[in-house]
Amino acid sequence: MPKNESDIRPRILALMKRRDYRPLDKIDMSRQLGVGANQRATLRKALQELERAGEIARIRKDRYILPSDADLITGTLSIHQSGFGFLNTEKAGSQDLFIAGENTGTAMNGDRVVARVIREAAPGRSKDRHLRAEGRVIRILERAHDTMVGTLQNSRNFFYVVPDDPRLVHNVYVQAAAKAKIGDKVVVRLEAWESRHVNPEGEIVEVLGRADDPGVDVLSIVRNYHLPTEFPKAVLAEANNIPETVEAKAIVGREDLRSKFIVTIDPDDARDFDDAINVDKIDNQTWELGVHIADVAAYVTPNSALDREARKRGNSVYLPDRVIPMLPERLSNGVCSLKPDVDRLTHSVFIQFDKSGCAKNARFARTVIRSAKRLTYKEAYAILKAPPRDKLGERLHAAWELAALLRRKRFENGSLELDFPEVKVRVDDKGRPIRLERIENDESHQLVEEFMLAANEAVASELKKRNIPTVYRVHEDPDPEKLGEYRELVLSYNYKVGDMSQRREVQRFLASIRGKPEEQALKIGFLKSLKRARYLPQPLGHYGLAKNNYLHFTSPIRRYADLIAHRSLAKWHRHPADDRSKHRLEADATGELAALAQHISDTERNAAEAEIEAVKMKKLEFFERQLQERDPQIFAAVIVDVRNYGLLIELPDVVLSGLVHVSSLTDDFYVFDATQRRLLGRQSRKRFSVGDQLRVFVARVDRFKRQIDFAIADQPKATLSRRRGR
Repeated sequence: MPKNESDIRPRILALMKRRDYRPLDKIDMSRQLGVGANQRATLRKALQELERAGEIARIRKDRYILPSDADLITGTLSIHQSGFGFLNTEKAGSQDLFIAGENTGTAMNGDRVVARVIREAAPGRSKDRHLRAEGRVIRILERAHDTMVGTLQNSRNFFYVVPDDPRLVHNVYVQAAAKAKIGDKVVVRLEAWESRHVNPEGEIVEVLGRADDPGVDVLSIVRNYHLPTEFPKAVLAEANNIPETVEAKAIVGREDLRSKFIVTIDPDDARDFDDAINVDKIDNQTWELGVHIADVAAYVTPNSALDREARKRGNSVYLPDRVIPMLPERLSNGVCSLKPDVDRLTHSVFIQFDKSGCAKNARFARTVIRSAKRLTYKEAYAILKAPPRDKLGERLHAAWELAALLRRKRFENGSLELDFPEVKVRVDDKGRPIRLERIENDESHQLVEEFMLAANEAVASELKKRNIPTVYRVHEDPDPEKLGEYRELVLSYNYKVGDMSQRREVQRFLASIRGKPEEQALKIGFLKSLKRARYLPQPLGHYGLAKNNYLHFTSPIRRYADLIAHRSLAKWHRHPADDRSKHRLEADATGELAALAQHISDTERNAAEAEIEAVKMKKLEFFERQLQERDPQIFAAVIVDVRNYGLLIELPDVVLSGLVHVSSLTDDFYVFDATQRRLLGRQSRKRFSVGDQLRVFVARVDRFKRQIDFAIADQPKATLSRRRGR
């Protein structure tokens, strides 16, 4: 009998794959496998692990079967705020399973569940619910979380909490808490929920404060997304034992680059600097790019307390009023931060490019640098826009010459321009939003981006060539059906577009909408038709960047994926390039890497959702304060869609969408023209069409629904509709 559950798993699966197999419970299965009484705990654990992984499923009377034999699928449930959901089937190339609201049972958003397919997909477009494969949740394998955040309310007979997360569609019944008052934000620990016909129940375990108290909104998001706020003592103790400066013994064996003119370029408010660059133009035929990344792996060793906590967090989270770092400040802002005029350990990538921007070769080294200058993006941009006056200016202009070449080459090779303007919410010392600042993707940002992309690609190609296990950044090709659905949206905007499964056609279309009022709305629609980028142990390529090999290497202070890549590259340093047998021995690690890749994909998604929600909340608060002003600010807006109830608008300067309700258009009675997608004034014949530009001010803010209504500040005598896409 095998000594552990991993040894028995193949035997369990082999038994269940036999043609004469009939569903067995664990007792009958132990008899079939010849498992003695002293090993039944091992069998139970193996069955639990296989069920958790979705390789087997448990049906009535706790009997086990292969999922495919019973039309069962295991995956993670994503619930829409309307109540229906989709089951991520976790298998490459398979479609998500639609789950109607009445078929979710007591499963909640993010739960890992087993669903039975109750209707196979029919031929046709997947946007039609009745043509999709549909399922029903039959078992919850694992709850995503056991707590939720919401606002305490009461009725005549009981207290309940209204969830902040609109995807939690049921209020939660609670007992009154001594410190909690009606209207407070609270954290509730959920009890077992067995029946969808009654609301879930829970216990208030933390009172966050009044919903409108400073900082409570972001704290609610922190709790709702289960973000850690403190490091365990063991982690801090381990960090405190790391020297604050680079010791002489740490430099031994490293390539010394301290005499090179190396600089960092980061946002104005950056506190940690994990990447630095230098560019040398060797002659008119060759460039050499040096990308130097903080060697976090030199301080964070595998399975240490620091490593376990960094792996658990997966990444840093950036909220408007705080940063929740992956690593303690002693590392992230200290010895791992590439500050100017101090020695720092780095992992460097050196790439030579020919005059056309093609990479000729790349090499990698453990190095030590001393950054000559810390530049902000604004400072770098100012230098690039002026003639070079000193060594720094000359170096930066040379760097941009190479970056511009690489950028042009990247788009020629099929990369897609999918960047969106970023808006920073600037807050005061109490966390209240005081202004919204749009960050442009100018030459200073593009310079850094191109060099980081080049380094990431070079490392991915090397590790793939050396057959060294690692975690790649993967963006799989889109589903042709979803691209077809998106094409219909594009056509409704009067744009002529061909087959969008062809990359060149997508590039042509994206170029055609650049600078147009509806650009952002159409780009968002395109992104929704694409698959989400994620981490995998296999180099499946990156659709958006048009790269066959790609990973994340350049931000190990804030992303665990990058730390994995650094460690993988370190293996290449330790073993000669021709000794590949040692790397093949690590093939068994791919299973562990797959689980780790899924974990950091999940933490990345969770962090992104928390960041988006926090920014949205602060924008809502900003506009709520606008309502209190006697002379509210006027904003430029563009109409991105027209409905029978009003104008859907976008504020480009603050990257925010809202509604001008038809009831606020008091100068005339407006009729909705569905064919032309416009509102037409019955008396004045004034028209409001997609793409028209307006000046608006805030009229109403609904924080709970996350909605903002605007009113038109001044309506011109005639607003002419304009046809798009000629």
